[in-house]
Amino acid sequence: MDLSIKAWRLPFLFVAVLAVACSAPASPSELAAGPAQVTPAVPSVGPQNELAKPRAPGIQSGVERSIEKVTQNPLALRTPDTPPPAVDISISVVPVEDVVFDTFRGGFVRLSVADSRTIEALRDRIKPIYEPRYGPVKEGDWLMDRDLVIGYVGPDSGSAFAYPVKMLNLHEIVNDVIDGRPVLISYCPLCASGVVYDRELNGEVLLFGNTSALYQSDLVMYDHQTGSYWFQVLGEAIVGPLSGQRLILLPSVTVEWGLWKELYPETQVLSRNLGLLGGGFGNPYARDSFRGYQEVVNSGRFAFPVDESKLDDRLLPGDRVIAVQVGQTHKAYRLTGSLDRVINDVVADRKIVIIIRDDGPSGFAYFADSDGRSLTFSLANGALVDDATKSQWDESGKAVSGELQGAQLKAVPSRTSFWFSLVGSLPGIELHVPN
Repeated sequence: MDLSIKAWRLPFLFVAVLAVACSAPASPSELAAGPAQVTPAVPSVGPQNELAKPRAPGIQSGVERSIEKVTQNPLALRTPDTPPPAVDISISVVPVEDVVFDTFRGGFVRLSVADSRTIEALRDRIKPIYEPRYGPVKEGDWLMDRDLVIGYVGPDSGSAFAYPVKMLNLHEIVNDVIDGRPVLISYCPLCASGVVYDRELNGEVLLFGNTSALYQSDLVMYDHQTGSYWFQVLGEAIVGPLSGQRLILLPSVTVEWGLWKELYPETQVLSRNLGLLGGGFGNPYARDSFRGYQEVVNSGRFAFPVDESKLDDRLLPGDRVIAVQVGQTHKAYRLTGSLDRVINDVVADRKIVIIIRDDGPSGFAYFADSDGRSLTFSLANGALVDDATKSQWDESGKAVSGELQGAQLKAVPSRTSFWFSLVGSLPGIELHVPN
């Protein structure tokens, strides 16, 4: 059953329209009466259009030469000046007709009937960030403390980086290199999915862009090396030669800016001055255009088609969850409606601790051991302590006082998203049930 609501398609893709039309978006409640009238310069699309076809050999070889130039130094960050290979829709692990392009006209067109001209016109319409720049914490003075950021910490240097969700609403993808590791910071506003991946796959560094397509109402990315399409929340290639391959999930947290800068006062924050949205309309990132969208999702309305068979009524569709991955095992923990709490758990024979703060809400996941000692945690007057030594820890996984002061827990790879998106990508995932 198709759960898409036609009248709601455009309102939740106005973020991309803003990037193109340079007009301030309305809120979901303001747009509830019906789609706005916009006419971006994209080719007309319709069911009679031909299937996307591979490029002619001469063009393909030109693309390959360009990609070779881009990846000559695989860790160099630069904006590609030529397109990727055309997507090969003859290879896929999902029904190609279930991948749909936002036309930015209040509707969508399916990949199975989209022609190559349409696909090219919509590529990177929501501009990804290929060359990020950062500033010190004062660079984030425009943010309110309650604004959400995706936080990532370099595993070798311990350097912290913050990616404001208000910026990611308009870009969704950041390619970067941190501690010598090529990383992909990704966010889909339609499923609140903040996920960080390693961009290296089978020894090759991939560079990611935005197709303007969605699968199960979640962002579909593409890589410049093969043209394969990737399902963002799972980090899996779903169409093209890399179909079935998955990116390595890295630890990250979706957290309020106020707490993040308290934990990491030396954090670097993504700069607004990237020159990607043009000028003349102030700070385009200041508004949270998706305020109230969680309630819309909880009512069963989605911006783009969602397969009803992939829904799971153990939680509401718009409940925020954090899902950890240990080896090949995934487990989810509900954040929405949770008070401050600590969960001691075992996943794939590894003891972990989940710290939940109702501000945000946010979830932090760590392996629960230090210097070979297995630890159990609890909250004492709101402070996190380990039961063995009564040392006090903060949400960054660092012991700030007591016998273990200075010790650092290792973060568990995790992703944060709405429940419908997580369970749609990982059906049957184990869900933690509170005692």
